[in-house]
Amino acid sequence: MNLKIYTFALGLLAVNYSAQIKDTLAEKMLIYQLPNGGWGKQLEDKSVVSYALPIDKNLLRKIKSTGDDHATIDNNATSREINGLIKAYAATKNPEYLKAAEKGISYLLTMQYDNGGFPQYYPNTGLYRKQVTYNDNAMINALTVLYNVAEGKNNFDVISPFLQEKSKIAVQKGIGCILKTQVLQKGNPTIWADQYNEMTLQPDKARAFEPISLATGESVGVIRFLMQQPLTPEIEKSIKAAVEWFRQNKIEGYSYNVAKQNGKAVRILAEDKNSVIWARFYDIHTNKPLFGDRDGSVKYDYNEVSEERRNGYSWFGDFAEKLLAKEYPKWLEKNKIKK
Repeated sequence: MNLKIYTFALGLLAVNYSAQIKDTLAEKMLIYQLPNGGWGKQLEDKSVVSYALPIDKNLLRKIKSTGDDHATIDNNATSREINGLIKAYAATKNPEYLKAAEKGISYLLTMQYDNGGFPQYYPNTGLYRKQVTYNDNAMINALTVLYNVAEGKNNFDVISPFLQEKSKIAVQKGIGCILKTQVLQKGNPTIWADQYNEMTLQPDKARAFEPISLATGESVGVIRFLMQQPLTPEIEKSIKAAVEWFRQNKIEGYSYNVAKQNGKAVRILAEDKNSVIWARFYDIHTNKPLFGDRDGSVKYDYNEVSEERRNGYSWFGDFAEKLLAKEYPKWLEKNKIKK
């Protein structure tokens, strides 16, 4: 056989072979993808989506009976799968993975409100699911995927130009929403709440133990996202103000850990002169740490929270430690900004 023809034939075989390579995790993600392009965190029977489980006939039936109302960006759902499929496509070049990822990206673009915010669920609007949601980094996870699409970063350069252009617009709308929702105290920007009314963009409550408040963990995620963006005066002002808020509201001399007591895991707030932490929530007006309970009540003393909620929710953390010590100074230096 002619050497050129032989080489060409081998090339065709290689292309065909690579197209057939399958990634075990990605294959499961294809099965779990909902008709509207999103993914759920739960199935119709409320069981948690777990890619560690083998898919037998019973599980497959439950997956296929789960409808679009379960599509969400909560608990990393949808962003996790899009990222996983793009990673699998980079390794295998299996076109099914790219197709499914693009369908997921289209879902994110569809669910975004005109004001730039993202609901926790779409199309399900029950309870607090329609609120603009920073909680558990939902909106920031979605925007990070779209930012990677828009910029062609982290293997997302394979996404269609059409979705790339739409993602650029979506990211700018999202940044606009972030800047609009930064909570003001007497005209001064602070940090962000967990969720907002989707129409008024005013802070709102969610579950009974998640009152209207400033949310520290999610706000760190918002700041990190803003630090990735091209510098504008508005973004610089927003980041600086939020960082300053974290500096002024840290809790020094305490640590927060999980320990075993009488065979049960309990969360303990203890004095520790070498530790710095922040509360999970702060009063939106006074910056006092606050705590919600199952009955919808708000407490300002951690020890007054019911035992179930005290141990069933994480109320403190070192949320901004790395941001203040390393990431923010690096950002200042990179952008040649004076402190």
